[in-house]
Amino acid sequence: MLLYTRQGCAHCRQAKTFLEAKGIAFSELDIGRSVKARKALERLGARGVPLLIVGDQRLDGFSESAFMALYQRVCRT
Repeated sequence: MLLYTRQGCAHCRQAKTFLEAKGIAFSELDIGRSVKARKALERLGARGVPLLIVGDQRLDGFSESAFMALYQRVCRT
């Protein structure tokens, strides 16, 4: 799972805190610190952060309920 973030973003911080509390592993890509991450975000056509990539699905912005619905749908075994 990938989480695109930017330093100082309250919604990004909320997403990170939620994922960590649930014990869900993710890789953080800070678009303010990495040109590569920023260009990847642009290629995805995203308008901002946070952006979560779960499998081949994405979640623009963050809400706990929307994330859990996506996570359960994609990661269901």
